[in-house]
Amino acid sequence: MQAQDVDVAILGGGPTGSALALLLARLTAHPERIALLQADSASHYGHTPELDPRVLAVNHGSRVLLESLKAWPQQAALIQTIHVSQRGRLGRTVIRHSDFDVSELGCVVRYGQLHAQLTQAVQRSGVLVLKGASAHVLGQDLSGVSLAQGSLQLRAKLAIHADGMPGAQANRQYSQIALLTRARASLPRAGWAFERFTNEGPLAVLPHPDALGEQSIVWCCTPERAKALQALTREDFSRALTEMFGSRLGTLTVQGPVASVPLGMTLRPHTLDGRCVAIGNAAQTLHPVAGQGLNLGLRDAATLALACRDWLITPEQAPMAALQRFERLRAPDRQLTVRLTDLLSRVFTTKLPLIEHAAGLALLGMDLVPALRAPLARHLLQGLRL
Repeated sequence: MQAQDVDVAILGGGPTGSALALLLARLTAHPERIALLQADSASHYGHTPELDPRVLAVNHGSRVLLESLKAWPQQAALIQTIHVSQRGRLGRTVIRHSDFDVSELGCVVRYGQLHAQLTQAVQRSGVLVLKGASAHVLGQDLSGVSLAQGSLQLRAKLAIHADGMPGAQANRQYSQIALLTRARASLPRAGWAFERFTNEGPLAVLPHPDALGEQSIVWCCTPERAKALQALTREDFSRALTEMFGSRLGTLTVQGPVASVPLGMTLRPHTLDGRCVAIGNAAQTLHPVAGQGLNLGLRDAATLALACRDWLITPEQAPMAALQRFERLRAPDRQLTVRLTDLLSRVFTTKLPLIEHAAGLALLGMDLVPALRAPLARHLLQGLRL
């Protein structure tokens, strides 16, 4: 059977892969020669994308990109203020949208709604969408890449891994479990997001896009505590959550089931392998602290599309110069974001009083001196811009 021929094959139809397909489609007169290979299966959370219960923190820069692609969900909870604190220690910092002259620092959206908007935008774009088994690369040579999606054979001049990192070992295991659930606050604060560091891991309380007062909870703790918490009744879990978070939102009452996810960090040393390149979760997976995973992946996609702009005009030429430019441009932001999230996930969990007090003083210093918190806030807002 003769392989179907395309210019670009994107392996993975999640948000990062779909955004890349839309970006590339705007740069070529032949969007049908861009293939988006979607796995027709449930997510690893046990749901189809439409029913996936997760929410995503989308920063200001990512929202601008998604709106330009006409893929912004109808429901989104604004984040206008971020409150960062450390449980049991002095020191906290508050980051406000007014500090940066933007309407919001970010938003919280449902994964399923974002996925649906991107899917509809891709369908309108003319991109070739192929659904089936998970696609994989068979091999590559000087002229292209051979791929397979079930029984379908493809030949592409460029292949982009955009979902997952099959077979990769975590560069760091955090010995933390993320417990994901929803809670209702008795004293909600519209537009406020909280990151509270504990000596077992961060606890994030974010506004949920469904309704005012609904909160999305990401509670990172030791596997032992996670197991004990999941064995509690909903009422007892709510009490434990409120006690750990504090009284800033009143009482937190859990509204739904509690899911658990083991946490680790993976980082592919080189995103480029011949005519194959990795972006998003295929290049790196991060600790959920500060919600940087999707935002970093979207910046990968935007930079790759920009690097490939001239090559798409004459795709019969080798794409190596464009791919090398992409890898060079992305390295600083990628390394900084990975190191930042890794540091934040661990520095408060040492259980060493001297380090805990130093971290608290750092939070206090950032709160008192705007020039100290501005670099961190700008990175969370839009990433490292060169």
